[in-house]
Amino acid sequence: MKYFVELGGRHVAVDVDGDRVVVDGNVFQASFEALPGTPLRVLIVDGRPRTLVVRSGGRGRWAIGAGGEWRELEVVDERTRYIRSLAAAEAKPAGAHVLKAPMPGLVVRVEVDQGQAVATGAGVLVLEAMKMENELRASAGGTVRAVRVQPGQAVEKGQVLVEFE
Repeated sequence: MKYFVELGGRHVAVDVDGDRVVVDGNVFQASFEALPGTPLRVLIVDGRPRTLVVRSGGRGRWAIGAGGEWRELEVVDERTRYIRSLAAAEAKPAGAHVLKAPMPGLVVRVEVDQGQAVATGAGVLVLEAMKMENELRASAGGTVRAVRVQPGQAVEKGQVLVEFE
């Protein structure tokens, strides 16, 4: 499975096939094992182990600690990345600043309110499609002018979900 990792502004494609991992064209043998009951994980790359502290920030965000230093990263799979690209493309029609549904689905959660200021990339709402929850994000900063949907509402592809000023 292919993943896209953002770490410190750097974007890296990671292809995982069992214990075979390809990062930037370099092939490694790797495993990642949890130590039960702890936030510790053992990462073994090409036979060299390293113990990490791993904390989930939700929605693909992670904090990784090693040697007293912490790094924050985001990991998304191909499907999530594609859905985000659709949402961003749909949210930028000429002359309008709106977020549209990239696919038919069910609104699980609305994360903004009318009048709320949002930053670029901020979570706006969660849409369930094909039994997967997809967080839709603001493609640009602004203020929420109107929320056109509510949790539990079914939406069609292209339907306006949120308007921004």
